[in-house]
Amino acid sequence: MRAMLGRLLRRAPQPLAYEDARDQARHGDPRVRATLAARPDVRPEILYYLAGDNSADVRRAIAANPAAPVHAGALLARDSEIGVRAALAEKLGRLFPDLSADERESVRLVLIETLETLARDEARRVRAILAEALKDIANAPANVIGWLARDRALEVAAPVLEFSPLLAEDDLIAVIADAPIPGALAAIARRGAVSTRIADAIVAAEDREAVMALLDNPSAQIREETLDRLIERSRDVLDWQPPLVRRPTLSSAAAAKLASFVADSLLAMLRARGDLDVETLAAVEKAVTVRLASPGDANPAERFGEPAGPTGAARARALSDRGALDEKTLTEALADGDQACVAEGLALLADVPAATVARIRAARSAKGVTAIAWKAGLSMRFAIRLQARFAGVAPGEILNARDGVDYPMGDDEMAWMLEFFKS
Repeated sequence: MRAMLGRLLRRAPQPLAYEDARDQARHGDPRVRATLAARPDVRPEILYYLAGDNSADVRRAIAANPAAPVHAGALLARDSEIGVRAALAEKLGRLFPDLSADERESVRLVLIETLETLARDEARRVRAILAEALKDIANAPANVIGWLARDRALEVAAPVLEFSPLLAEDDLIAVIADAPIPGALAAIARRGAVSTRIADAIVAAEDREAVMALLDNPSAQIREETLDRLIERSRDVLDWQPPLVRRPTLSSAAAAKLASFVADSLLAMLRARGDLDVETLAAVEKAVTVRLASPGDANPAERFGEPAGPTGAARARALSDRGALDEKTLTEALADGDQACVAEGLALLADVPAATVARIRAARSAKGVTAIAWKAGLSMRFAIRLQARFAGVAPGEILNARDGVDYPMGDDEMAWMLEFFKS
């Protein structure tokens, strides 16, 4: 019996007679039924019958089978097993664009009802798979895209907010106005086309991460007045300065203002740009001349009448010297956009070379940032913030906490990650 069953499971599928398929659908071994459920040449009524099988493996095979009837999908969308619903979400997202208009119309109501059920699934994994599958589908159901765009889980909302062609300007403005979850505005800011109206709404929301993504997006249309305000604010939000210097078009006034205060490395980058017209280049050189003649104090606090204090690496070392370098002070540095302070602080707390932190940040390594935070004795909650705001890890690649608070990697793996980035 076992030998015969092994041959049945291993051999290449041969066309099945209806009676054979019916017998296998009632076979006592779930492996036989699962093999049958995965076949594309089985009659729809038998596949529908198998959608109610008591084995999750069989139902999962039906959920993934492109030949399964749409009514089977409607049944499986409410399955008790997450894996079954996830397989169905992935399949429908993959198959939907390939359906002809006539095919979509013939199964339209059942298919849309199934997609709506999956879009409201209690499991974030199922919704995320559906969002990833439908993110760039122009003929996806608009209401499903709308629900996914407003999802409270970033891995669900972000793909749709960044890529879906079904979200019009008014839709995106409405999402921004609804004070969405952290990271949602940054996803909108990364879209292939960002209008001036959307850019203004993102800036008005005062989300630093989203503004950073907006400035980094060469296709984003930013009004000159809005850009001027961002340039002025970048005196204190240092993370904004590099993307501002890299903006594809800069007026002579904007370039000159940046030249008056950005770091020397960015100033060199600004002067080396080959796309500046003669007038803009002259304005930059004039600003450089003025700056060299009266360098002043580079500390932004002094310009606003506040007590001068160290910034960058010096700030971290001063905090360390007085025993005040901890998660609270690094959180403040991160909020201030003082990335140099955060980098030096991590190196000091973790007792690793500053070059190791620099390599991790340059690689945008979620695991590397998590490992350095662990070694520094910081919380996993803060490690998540570091991934997004310090290393620029993409939302879909951020390493989340286990059980809400714990580090998701073992100590040995994190120690190995640090050794990897030390070399």
